[in-house]
Amino acid sequence: MSLIFVDCEAYGGCPATGKLTEFGAVAWPNKETFHGVLLESRPSGANPAIPEPTGLKFDGAVVFGEFYTWLGSVSKDRPVFVSDNVAYDWQWINDGFWRYLGKNPFGHSGRRISDFYAGLTGDFRNTQRWKRLRVTPHDHNPVNDAMGNLEAFERLLKGER
Repeated sequence: MSLIFVDCEAYGGCPATGKLTEFGAVAWPNKETFHGVLLESRPSGANPAIPEPTGLKFDGAVVFGEFYTWLGSVSKDRPVFVSDNVAYDWQWINDGFWRYLGKNPFGHSGRRISDFYAGLTGDFRNTQRWKRLRVTPHDHNPVNDAMGNLEAFERLLKGER
């Protein structure tokens, strides 16, 4: 099974009303990374979770084509999408693949780390404490954020809670 940890930076409520600026992906277990940039941006001073566009716009078909090729190089079978907040990150990646390539190599589902953690602890409401297990700081660089999530996941697999 090929797990792909993904993090997206975007502004607006959803792909219909906003814009994906960039995303990062890290393959597990080999930790190979991919960084897709659609619009140069930086974290907002008012709210670092919201990017502010700063420069060049890149061709979405090229970026998602390169991501598709990268997924094929790190996945022997269908890749599994994993995210901190799959409801948020999934919508941007799913939209990009369908919009630019007419297909999504992840299929129609993804996995949420917080739900995995809640299951491990036996408490459905316990969805945030796993974040303290990240090694790479969560700084809104999507590759760093995806890597931190993968690192926390590996620590969970080793029994840390």
